[in-house]
Amino acid sequence: MNYETFVDKVAQRTRTSPDRAADLTRATLETLAERLTGGEVLDLAAQLSKPLQRILKPHPDTEAADRFGAAEFIARVGQRAGVDGNAARNAVRAVFTTLREAVTGGEFDDVVVQMPRDYRDMVEPALAPGAMRR
Repeated sequence: MNYETFVDKVAQRTRTSPDRAADLTRATLETLAERLTGGEVLDLAAQLSKPLQRILKPHPDTEAADRFGAAEFIARVGQRAGVDGNAARNAVRAVFTTLREAVTGGEFDDVVVQMPRDYRDMVEPALAPGAMRR
């Protein structure tokens, strides 16, 4: 999935403009890159378009993940995107759902398995039967 399509899908899901969706996508993916191990960031980036890869900033020397919970994830996304907690939570759900459509099911599962239980309400919409899977 190319960058424009990814952002358009996030815009539709968040009911925002493409420019705003691009900010929300960037904030979510930057935060996700901090939360995943370096190897997983590399694996995820390999399945995304170049502009999305640049947001993730995969680096083979960075293996350790920053272990933080869902509340901190939402707070970081909100701070990066300049939105409140509810908007940040909705953005994260939209990005995860779009990410699930953009990468293989196995890769998405590899990402989700690194998330603790408190991420469930953000990730489960992407796992719902109606969510598309590649």
